[in-house]
Amino acid sequence: MTILFLTNNLDVTLSLFEWIKQEEGDNNVILCSEKIMADFFSDYGKFCTVDYIISYNYLHVIGKDVITLFPHRIINLHISFLPWNKGKSPNIWSFIEGTPTGVTIHEIDEGVDTGDILLQKEIIFDFETETLKSSYEKSHLLMKSLFCENWENLRNGRVSPKPQNKKAGTKHLAKDSLMFEDILDYSDTVSDFLSKYIALTEGR
Repeated sequence: MTILFLTNNLDVTLSLFEWIKQEEGDNNVILCSEKIMADFFSDYGKFCTVDYIISYNYLHVIGKDVITLFPHRIINLHISFLPWNKGKSPNIWSFIEGTPTGVTIHEIDEGVDTGDILLQKEIIFDFETETLKSSYEKSHLLMKSLFCENWENLRNGRVSPKPQNKKAGTKHLAKDSLMFEDILDYSDTVSDFLSKYIALTEGR
């Protein structure tokens, strides 16, 4: 099986990329950071044999033209407990809004983080001791663990997808994070960050 691994953040995703290469063989895993469209696969011969696509910290939206080429064979790894906190900065928004925290592996559809859920796991943080940095790192460690433990079943289509609850959930765009950009310090505990956020916004 040939895997196309999509990412724009190797600082976070490299360890998982290397793990997949070890499992599937170096020549069977292709790394890509550019935006892919249907002609991507026809223009480059080496991509014509792709069997499965994994998106992890990938900045580009995958369009219908690609989705139709790989039915039920494109997954995304997202560090939120979907349907909560679709989009950008999911861990920070979960703290601000008091929504569930966790990680989710889901199929990709034409929306942003709206595809059917394959696997997910909730994680509980202690706001007094956990920092923004440590919560982010722990979320990614949990994500990688969940993926590695279930990769064999994922690649062979043995995990049944479940639709997301369309009556619940939240979504945030990159521009939404501008409101707390000036107070963002990843060494802060979650509690300290929330105190700063409340002070920043209570006068608005």
